[in-house]
Amino acid sequence: MSSRSSGYPSLICKNHFPTRRLLPYTIAMINSVSGPRINHSPKTADLPYFSLSFYIGSILRHFCGFGILLFFAQGALAQLPGAPLNVPSVLQAETRTPAPGGTVQLAFVMTPKSTWHGYWVNGGDAGVGMQLQWDLPAGVTAGALDYPVPKPLIISGLMNYVYERPYALLSQLTIDPAVAKGTQLRIKVRADWLACTDRICVPEGDDLVIDLVAGDGAVRSADAALFDGYRAALPVPLDRAATFAVSGKFVEIAVPFAEAAALDRPYFFATTPNVVDYPVPQSARRVGDFLVIKTGYRGENVTKISGVLRYGNDGNGRAQGLVISAVPGPVPLGGQQVAALGNEAAEQPSARTLGFGWILVFSILGGLILNLMPCVFPILGLKALSLAKLGGDGAAAKHDALAYTGGVILSTVALGGAMLALRAGGQQVGWAFQLQEPRMVLILLLLMVAVTMNLWGSFELATVNIGDGLTRKQGAAGSFWTGVLAAVVATPCTGPFMAAALGAALLLPTGPALAVFAGLGFGLALPYLLIGFVPKLRSMLPKPGPWLSRFRKAMAIPMALTAAALLWLLWRLSGQYGLILGGAAAATIIALLLFIGHAQRRSGMTPPIMAATILALTAFAVLALPREAVTAASAKGAQVLTEEAYSQGALEKYRAQGVPVFVYFTADWCVTCKINEVSAVQRKDVAAAFDAAGVKVLVGDFTRRDPELARALASHGRSGVPLYLYYAKGAEPEILPQILTADALLGRAKGAVR
Repeated sequence: MSSRSSGYPSLICKNHFPTRRLLPYTIAMINSVSGPRINHSPKTADLPYFSLSFYIGSILRHFCGFGILLFFAQGALAQLPGAPLNVPSVLQAETRTPAPGGTVQLAFVMTPKSTWHGYWVNGGDAGVGMQLQWDLPAGVTAGALDYPVPKPLIISGLMNYVYERPYALLSQLTIDPAVAKGTQLRIKVRADWLACTDRICVPEGDDLVIDLVAGDGAVRSADAALFDGYRAALPVPLDRAATFAVSGKFVEIAVPFAEAAALDRPYFFATTPNVVDYPVPQSARRVGDFLVIKTGYRGENVTKISGVLRYGNDGNGRAQGLVISAVPGPVPLGGQQVAALGNEAAEQPSARTLGFGWILVFSILGGLILNLMPCVFPILGLKALSLAKLGGDGAAAKHDALAYTGGVILSTVALGGAMLALRAGGQQVGWAFQLQEPRMVLILLLLMVAVTMNLWGSFELATVNIGDGLTRKQGAAGSFWTGVLAAVVATPCTGPFMAAALGAALLLPTGPALAVFAGLGFGLALPYLLIGFVPKLRSMLPKPGPWLSRFRKAMAIPMALTAAALLWLLWRLSGQYGLILGGAAAATIIALLLFIGHAQRRSGMTPPIMAATILALTAFAVLALPREAVTAASAKGAQVLTEEAYSQGALEKYRAQGVPVFVYFTADWCVTCKINEVSAVQRKDVAAAFDAAGVKVLVGDFTRRDPELARALASHGRSGVPLYLYYAKGAEPEILPQILTADALLGRAKGAVR
């Protein structure tokens, strides 16, 4: 008997991003992103050059930073309730009437779904075993978990010790003799474990409960046979000590093993941490009554190596194993080589994936291509202002480029780290997850409104003239925050190369995964880095002049369009209530900024009370907006295709019927998705062709977090949208290009008719 809980799991995955949330201040950047600072001196009025006012800047930076940290902390601590487990657990007892003074065996029976696996006590490079928190009645104590013999599995060069079939973890309860017969014994335990495929890992957990009654300890024959099977899968202790010897990067372990005993594909699983180099293929040889296992070594001054030797099967599909403990000592030479299981694990299809070097290259290329995506266009204009003001100053251009690159990389790493942390906390999220949260969208909306008003010249941000050195420092800070905003605004887009890199990042340990996100940021900033450090490229830029003021106002237009898109997204996420609240907050802030601009033109000063009012209004609007939709947003815009919501069941039903299926995953915050839908998907000729060919259309709306859609994306190596799949009759899915064309869809519909 079990009871699902929505509590946050205590599990922290080894080699995954810790559940601690460390996010930078990402919104306090109006001064940085609204172009060059204004100097109110008439001599420099033709060359706009802005800076954040002292009062607004300090308060806004701290307020927004705290708000975002609080916002993400709330999201991270909210585990999705009711989501089905991929490796569900059931708690069983060998007897429901354990005798006082005796023991009773409990079993955590784990049943991985297809393609999923659970982990041994030592998960290897990237896994962890089950973690338990017992809540036991008086007089009852629980022993440690006993694990059956696992198997090795290599994923992206990382060794995992796993179970891919149903398995049981055993623990023994001891009942104190003082417990009276007839006493009700409710056994509660919080169990947390890691469930993975070769593409995604999800920490899972359950609150398990089983009711026992102190009695005679009788065990039914059926229960005895069931638990005998569980115990038969456990390794047995070896009666003699093994020895080991280290030679460079390898260690050899001599295990006493009778020469006449059957042996089939041996493998050593270490329980002693940080000793064995897990991915190194193992070799084995038999020398008389010893079996010598050779594997990689990464320890120092080790005095004991413990683990389990897997040496074959028992004929019933269960692996056989020996619990061994090895101490330094002689290892016999020579002998006959035997095939080891580790070599086969290295040859599994899941191991034949992209190397980390290629993943990093793909992330850089993906970031570079992001500069061509529509969602980044407004930021390109802001960066153009920054580059144009530098003119021929080579040193300033280098500092500007480095600061911008630093802002982009730190933001992509922070966003990637937050995504990994949320996924480690059990939430199925993907890239651009922050745009699935109404409050985050509202903050960005109000920020874009302020940037638009500033670019248009409705108000200015006062200059703090404290010498040329500080001015240059503020310029670098402006470039840094422009980079931060570029990364935040670019996340709704995914392009070629980027999807494969982000999908692979979900499988890597924390360090390499964050390196992939850093590569994405480096690619996004690479054009400006080249301009800053290559004089010939910089010489092609236009010189500073009065045109900058006109260009600045022109850049207000894409910023206004971005604000309008965010308001629309807020409506899609929070319904009519969100639309009214966001629109009212934006309109009020516009009025307040116009009043500030009027005051600045009269006295050259910004009324502090107005800045405080804007901050208070922003805080009120964010807190007043519920995280969940108040009313469902109205139906989507013009739909031409006959389609239904995606579900795995619907997909399997249509595939079983032998009909072609087109599946597309989209989101209201995904600019690329919307362009593709207008230009390729939602077209009358495509709809007519699909109807004629009998193509069924399934749409997965990823605007709000959806664990089923996140798993579906991850199964195809994606962490975000768009994703387009075409299932021909009886064929495996074809992944269509992310820049979709109507011809691609029409061609597949014609092929289905044939």
